[in-house]
Amino acid sequence: MPPAATNYEIAQVCLLVGKIMLENGGETYRVEDTMSHIAEAFGIANSHSFVTPTGIIFSIDGPEQTTRLIRISSRSTDLRKVTVVNAVSRRISQGELTPNEAYALLESIQADQRRYPLWVQMLAAAIASGCFLIMFQGAWSDFLPAFVAGGLGTFALAYFHRLVPIKFFAEFLASLLIGFIAYLSVKTGFGHNLDTIIIGSVMPLVPGLLITNAVRDLMAGHFVSGVSKGAEAFLTAFAIGAGVAFVLTFYPGKGF
Repeated sequence: MPPAATNYEIAQVCLLVGKIMLENGGETYRVEDTMSHIAEAFGIANSHSFVTPTGIIFSIDGPEQTTRLIRISSRSTDLRKVTVVNAVSRRISQGELTPNEAYALLESIQADQRRYPLWVQMLAAAIASGCFLIMFQGAWSDFLPAFVAGGLGTFALAYFHRLVPIKFFAEFLASLLIGFIAYLSVKTGFGHNLDTIIIGSVMPLVPGLLITNAVRDLMAGHFVSGVSKGAEAFLTAFAIGAGVAFVLTFYPGKGF
């Protein structure tokens, strides 16, 4: 019979679960709920977690009281990892995994760096941009300019984010490129309606998941996380708007 797991080992599993979920687009209330369920499945009746977008505090009450803090330094969107971690959580709840087995499995999930290739992301963004243009009642003749601007905008976002770790500047430069391509397409007669081309092309950059998570956290009573994510979404929207506005100042009839 394997020795009983220590509070430290259980806390390690809970923190790693929370870290993976939070770094890949999980909502704050879902992270806390999952950590509590895992601790309970391992026999910990009294556990407490405090989750913010930049850190997780997890504590276990009792004679061997354990309190751990982990820092969240980067966040992205990979809902596949969130789904896989949820599956691990269910296996833990069903008693199929020990803390050591669960931790090893979670480490492999965290180390998995599989992503869609950049060309696939560009193609998906390009198609989505053209479809958004049509959804916003744009002309089919502008589908190709939006297709090109949306795809190159996604490439620019990934490229500039590697050069400049600050996401705000990468989003600003990507939207600036989208605005310039849209303006150039209209200027050369390749496109016709500047507004719909720009609107369709910037949609892949809009922080939809971030806004959704911010609202859901606020509704669940997690005001610190909700306001923080809302502020991050606002900065992203401001960066996109500033890049487009900079281009529009040089477009006759559309400037400020």
